[in-house]
This record gives sequence, structure tokens and C-alpha cells, in this order.
Amino acid sequence: MDNTPAFLRRRRNRDASAVAVIGLGRFGGSLATELARSGTEVLGIDTDEDTVQSLNGVLTHVVRADSTKQVALEQLGVADFDRVVVGIGTDIQASILTTSLLKRMGARSIWAKAISEQHGLILEQLGIEHVVYPEADMGRRVAHLVRGAMLDYVEFDSDLSVAKTVAPREIVGQTLEASAVRRRHGVTIVKIKGADGKWHAAGAASVVREGDLLIVIGPVERTERFAALA
Repeated sequence: MDNTPAFLRRRRNRDASAVAVIGLGRFGGSLATELARSGTEVLGIDTDEDTVQSLNGVLTHVVRADSTKQVALEQLGVADFDRVVVGIGTDIQASILTTSLLKRMGARSIWAKAISEQHGLILEQLGIEHVVYPEADMGRRVAHLVRGAMLDYVEFDSDLSVAKTVAPREIVGQTLEASAVRRRHGVTIVKIKGADGKWHAAGAASVVREGDLLIVIGPVERTERFAALA
């Protein structure tokens, strides 16, 4: 008789999309919880019993296990998941051993947290395509918010960022075509949120009103300069 939980049997039968999150600290726990809230099936794995108990009933399935042991990963069918996130940070040895095992077992898509450039380099050398630096990324994001007028900010690359900002006074009362934002500032306004509280697609004939919120796309420096006009 197969005593494997139904959730894990479904994963082996490949009839549902799910994510395994290994390491349920601040980063992994928040990630796993948010995925579960969005309707994604999540298997959470951690070595700490209190952490596991705190997420029982929140995630689809949560277990206490040592991810540096291949037999534990095999028993949980981790390699069968569509995506696996290794949220282990402070224990670099456990992070490296876990990701190495996952690669050896043929996991298809691995995301791994790195706490330093050296840690990230090792993960990349192991063949991990998705290495994330949550602390460093958040620090850069908050720095942009602190020193500017942006209400929210996401940087994709040095030549592409997205910002939410209040409409600058200089374009209030004008259509986007008349304000020539793209030509003058090198950014593109793609969404406008007006008095009705809803986001609307921005076009050449869209009129910007005082107090409107804008979603702006452009190079990092230009986006930040434009937001500073507000």
C-alpha cells in the first residue's frame, strides 16, 4: 500500500502544478505563504519543528526533513515538482548541498536564495539559473523609494524599471501626446489611476489630472528623475 500523502501522489502523477519550498525562514516562509494564498499547491520543508507546526494548515503540506539527505528529498518526491525554491540562507553548507542534490536528481526549475556574492557565485557554478538576493534587492528598492518621490518601484535591469508616482504638475491638464513625456523625459506612461480609483490604459489622448497616479516605464535614472518632478 502506498502511504504517500495524496498531495504528493498527485505531484508524482503530474496532474497539478505546485512548488516545493525548502527552508521556511523569513524569506522562504513568506514566499510559501504568499504562493499558498494565490492558490498554488505548496510543499514546505524545514528542519525546525516549531516552524513546521506554525505553517501547518497554511501550506498544502509541510514536513520536517533534512534537505541535505537525498533519501529525504526522494521520499517527498521533490524532484517531481514544477519548481523548487531553496530558501536556506545562513547555513551556506546546507544551501549548497541541497541545491547540488536537486541538480543531481534532475529537478527542472530551481530557485535559490543567496546571502552574498560568493554564495551566489557558487550556486551559479552548480548550474542554478535563478539565484535571488532578497536582502540586497530589497535594499536597492527601498533606497530608490527613500530618495525619490516614487510610491513603488521595481527594477528589471539597468535600462528597464517600473515606477508608481503621482502625476507631475507640469503635465497636469494635458494629453499625453501634448505633454510629450516620452520625448522630453525618455519614459513611457502606461497606466493612469484617476478619481474613480481604477487603473486605465494610457494612450495619446489620455488627459492627466491633478492627483492622478501613474505607472511609468523607462531606464532607471530617467524614471527616477521623472518621478522627482511630482
